[in-house]
Amino acid sequence: MRRDPSEVEERALLRRRELELGCRHPGGRCDRVTRRLQPGIHGWQAIRVSKAPPHSATHVDVVRLPGSRPDRDAVAVEEPLEIRINGEAVAVTMRTPGHDEELALGFCATEGLAPQSAAMPADLAANTIDVSAERAPAPRNFYTSSSCGVCGKGALEAVAVESDHIESDLRVTASLLAGLPDKLRTAQAAFAATGGLHATGLFSSAGDLLCVREDVGRHNAMDKVIGWAFGEGLLPLADKLLCVSGRLSFELVQKAAVAGCPVVVAVGAPSSLALELAADRGITLCGFVRDGRSNVYTEAWRIEA
Repeated sequence: MRRDPSEVEERALLRRRELELGCRHPGGRCDRVTRRLQPGIHGWQAIRVSKAPPHSATHVDVVRLPGSRPDRDAVAVEEPLEIRINGEAVAVTMRTPGHDEELALGFCATEGLAPQSAAMPADLAANTIDVSAERAPAPRNFYTSSSCGVCGKGALEAVAVESDHIESDLRVTASLLAGLPDKLRTAQAAFAATGGLHATGLFSSAGDLLCVREDVGRHNAMDKVIGWAFGEGLLPLADKLLCVSGRLSFELVQKAAVAGCPVVVAVGAPSSLALELAADRGITLCGFVRDGRSNVYTEAWRIEA
């Protein structure tokens, strides 16, 4: 049965997963993306995801082994984005195109720059966003990769972006917590097509998915969600939860702290520095949340059995 070209249906097989994309080539041939399942992490079945955002994936030639079979494959798009603050270029980050204004706003918010608005620059430069902000950034090497949001910091002290200790009284049940990664996974359309993007989801205290963003950079996905929340007037996120699709590193917890979010959930593992920061800022940090289980590392009083 033919489906919309940008819609993906995922069906988990016994040993592998095949993602059948709608036919995009003359002659009606369909692309298939095949990859190994990661037991306990990506073992979802019968998942229907929405349309992947435009420009998040592209198609390339590939040779399938064994058999040396030529085919086409979908890969995640990665391109640079220049962020200007009050007209001055201050950062270049490697990101997946889409929601660039949110990315720039979230980046500036979590850098403590008090952003006001974001838009295309007056000169209409490609891959560039201009942010109006109250404060200018501290001197630093402004190139950041898609893998680490704190790369290029001028000094260790500059990493400690100011954020208040989180005093939120939010409490959630363990069962609600356990269900967040599955809800996030069903919304990861670009990941379903490429297998190459991270995701961050913002959830209400009732477990409703409010916003999801995907990106080749885990910190970019977080920035996009925080930028969306900024635009919706939801900051600080005192009664919300954040869920990420991979591991929890320091910069993700830092961004959550600046956004005022009391509960951060991850499918993967936290780092030691992430745990130290979460404990210091009063954040409930949960890792390895999958298959109905989770590890609560800090502020466990917020999670009710």
